[in-house]
Amino acid sequence: MKRRWNVSLWAGFLVVLSAPVTYLSFFVRFPATRDVPWATLLIFAAGLALIARGLGRAYREPLLYRGKIAGAILLTLGVAVFGLFGFGIFYLARQLPPSHGAPQVGQKAPDFTLADKDGNPVTLSKLLAPGPGGTDRANGVLLIFYRGYW
Repeated sequence: MKRRWNVSLWAGFLVVLSAPVTYLSFFVRFPATRDVPWATLLIFAAGLALIARGLGRAYREPLLYRGKIAGAILLTLGVAVFGLFGFGIFYLARQLPPSHGAPQVGQKAPDFTLADKDGNPVTLSKLLAPGPGGTDRANGVLLIFYRGYW
């Protein structure tokens, strides 16, 4: 009886390797999958499950399927890639130093000019200045600053 290649092992390992690549190339763009990378974690889980399935198949039917040694190595490498990804995302990325030059809550913002959605320049001082005839135009302006991931 000819032994078959254990496709689950290799497919699972490719899925595990694709998980950090998809995170860095696609999922990092969206806050819902960047802050807590749940989609990437699901990809890792699917890949590790495929490797475990292939490894179980190799031990259950060793005369039919290959992969006892390769499966153990691939599972170890897959768990290592998952561990490095988790360490980088959940620990190292949270170790950014505090920004001492960032504006604080309640601090007056310096005057600036930015383009609006139509490309027209909008100045902060003009938004806060009284309107024609002394009528108030705005009581304040809400500025939101995002740190990182530009």
